[in-house]
Amino acid sequence: QDAEVVRTRDPQRLAQCDVVVDVGGEYDPKRHRYDHHQRSFTQSMRSLRPDKPWTTKLSSAGLVYCHFGSQILAGLLGQPEDGPIVTTLYDKLYENFVEEIDAIDNGIAQAEGEPRYALTTTLSARVGHLNPRWNDPNQDTEVG
Repeated sequence: QDAEVVRTRDPQRLAQCDVVVDVGGEYDPKRHRYDHHQRSFTQSMRSLRPDKPWTTKLSSAGLVYCHFGSQILAGLLGQPEDGPIVTTLYDKLYENFVEEIDAIDNGIAQAEGEPRYALTTTLSARVGHLNPRWNDPNQDTEVG
């Protein structure tokens, strides 16, 4: 609740953070490092939670959802984390919202024939608009 959000790629600043998401080149949930930008990274919902069917490579958003989604939903709903309501909502939110973010962030086409995932929002495009354009003379992502 009282967390300070820092947007940086500076390794020295990242080392001081309690939680690091989408930067740092490291996936280590024990140390709360949730980046998917390593060549060796291949995790999917199914590989981390074998009870789930989705094989789309996770983005950092998917990693955070995978590790904390049920806990957050349970808290918001006042329901047990392993109860049917939280489980159903967790699955529906992943399948109809987060999986799209994972796929687009990892450059996975929606279809080569049969669609691989549902395209239901333009959230990824909106997030992309927060980054400087490729030809913007100011490429500093920390400028608001």
